[in-house]
Amino acid sequence: MSLKIRLARGGAKKRPFYRIVIADARSPRDGRFIEKIGTFNPLLAKDNADRVTLDLDRAKHWLGEGAQPTDRVLRFLDAAGLMTRPARSNPKKAEPGTKAKERAAEAAEKAAAIAEAAAEASAE
Repeated sequence: MSLKIRLARGGAKKRPFYRIVIADARSPRDGRFIEKIGTFNPLLAKDNADRVTLDLDRAKHWLGEGAQPTDRVLRFLDAAGLMTRPARSNPKKAEPGTKAKERAAEAAEKAAAIAEAAAEASAE
């Protein structure tokens, strides 16, 4: 059985609240879980101590049993000092696509043509 340390959503509409749980990877997000080891309240300020509560002893136990944390939970474990999260870098993510590049080139050509026409008109 592959275990995951993941978030299970609770709370009302537009008011999220998450439980940090140990669950079988095949079970649904908000479905059956084995053990609750903490909570996460994203509505609280980032420096608030109650934003993330985590039972570190149980987290260590389940990590020793082979449980794999999701990316968000890995951030919490990294902040607590239990695991290290590798830095990510994707510089091409912000780069525009080919169509957007083509549109930008066309717009630049039009702007250059308009500026050239305006310069000729003012010179005469």
